[in-house]
Amino acid sequence: MRIIDFLLGAVAVTSVLAVPVANNTIPCEARGVQRRKSKFTFTGVNESGAEFGNGNLPGQLNKDYTWPVHSTIDTLVGKGFNTFRIPIMMERVIPTKLTGTINDTYFQGLNDIVTYVTGKGAYAIIDPHNFGRYYSNVITDTAGFKAWWTTIAAKFKDNSKVIFDTNNEYHDMDNTLVAQLNQAAINGIRAAGATSQYIFVEGNSWSGAWHWISSGTATDMVSLTDPSNKIIYEMHQYLDSDGSGTVTECVSSTIGRERLIEATAWLKANNKKAILGETAGGANTQCISALTDMLSYMSDNADVWTGWLWWGGGPWWGDYIYGMEPPSGTAYTGVLPSITQFI
Repeated sequence: MRIIDFLLGAVAVTSVLAVPVANNTIPCEARGVQRRKSKFTFTGVNESGAEFGNGNLPGQLNKDYTWPVHSTIDTLVGKGFNTFRIPIMMERVIPTKLTGTINDTYFQGLNDIVTYVTGKGAYAIIDPHNFGRYYSNVITDTAGFKAWWTTIAAKFKDNSKVIFDTNNEYHDMDNTLVAQLNQAAINGIRAAGATSQYIFVEGNSWSGAWHWISSGTATDMVSLTDPSNKIIYEMHQYLDSDGSGTVTECVSSTIGRERLIEATAWLKANNKKAILGETAGGANTQCISALTDMLSYMSDNADVWTGWLWWGGGPWWGDYIYGMEPPSGTAYTGVLPSITQFI
């Protein structure tokens, strides 16, 4: 999600407040994730809230930020979703410095929602939603970044349903630095003893699939290594004219497919796997056509595309144009019924 959209979301909140498992063999669990309909390993929703109010750090719970709602997870799991990306702020969970200690209050909120999600049999993605920044400064301290991840990963090393997303949408950074930060995160996570979990790595230029090649991020990212061999490349793709995900109109009914073609070829050529970690379109005929066409293309290339996550859900979105929050979110009522075959 582009940072301007993120900040607008935070403003809106203030005003309101004045091992992949074969898809067909994932068990149906009582009160848990249902049997997969699609070819994808991961399908889900970004559940925002804990990253809101990022202009006020550390901020206050229920004033500046909030946590996802358990009943929302229940409902979306009931729809077949099995993956929830939980955006957080690095500065809230480890304040002051990257090598510091955990803030127990904020961490407890994170741990509670992660425990709830994974207890339902779903994956919980821990997503530091920082755009490659810490207190608004580009992170250049790779050792400190490794230490931050070692501290966090140690808390979840025994939960195989946790996924670590190195950072949300690095942008306007040196491509080599972005790759180095990703590698440092991988090294830190594995050093913490978290050896069974997937790690989602993101690229430069907002991690956009359509710029994956042209931005040059692919050149450096291709060499990332993981002793557990569980790296998945996380790309984002919106379908509006500038790819920012800020309007309801989609360029065409085939724009999603078109924007993934180069990245798909790169994945196949380099024997890599990816997930579309953020995507969305308006609740209208053209966008729904574009979304179904894109997801169909991804399904046809499920050897490299492991799944997709909708942006976004969360209790404070209100009437957000892409809102997937039940029971009345714009996308929940206007888009989800048309794409259930891809869950």
